[in-house]
Amino acid sequence: MFIPKIYKSEDQELMKKIISENAFALLISDKEKLSATHSMFLLNEKGKDFFLETHISKANFQAKTLKDGDEVLCDFLGAHSYISSSWYEKTNVSTWNYEAVQIRGKVKVMTDEELYQHLEKLTLKYEKVQRCPMFVENMGDEFVKKEMKGAFGINIYPTEIFIANKLSQNRNDSDFENIILNLGQSDFANDKKIAELMTENRGLI
Repeated sequence: MFIPKIYKSEDQELMKKIISENAFALLISDKEKLSATHSMFLLNEKGKDFFLETHISKANFQAKTLKDGDEVLCDFLGAHSYISSSWYEKTNVSTWNYEAVQIRGKVKVMTDEELYQHLEKLTLKYEKVQRCPMFVENMGDEFVKKEMKGAFGINIYPTEIFIANKLSQNRNDSDFENIILNLGQSDFANDKKIAELMTENRGLI
């Protein structure tokens, strides 16, 4: 992913936040043919390093072809919104503000034990906020292991990381404030989110 320098970030905490909040992302590979699958990701920190983990159905083409050492691309899209050129003082082009992360990495197929632990962590993350949470430990070991037979789990060890944080950094104060004003008046949650991120990024709060 090409990211102009002004919008490129090296902020690892921002990367973690985008991944955590937008964990249903694309797993992309070109083994035999170009393929993409939406799947749930977890970021697993190991000291200063990290790796991603996810699983897909064994019936999926990628599950049939991906092996240890193969390269994949993981694409996470965060908040995003259209920016109208009508909000500028001078004639210019319309654009799109957004935050995104792409991670290119090497695959390591999970063992059964790793897959079990992955499903435990994934379920905990999304069930703990439910009114009547159903954790893996409540499902019964036999049931979980039966369901696992249809899942293909992989760990992804990063080789390249791209963090895009495009929030109108190139606009003057007048245009910037007008963009925030218009986004704030929108009924779309993404527009309001981008307005908040712009405000934080510019230090207006």
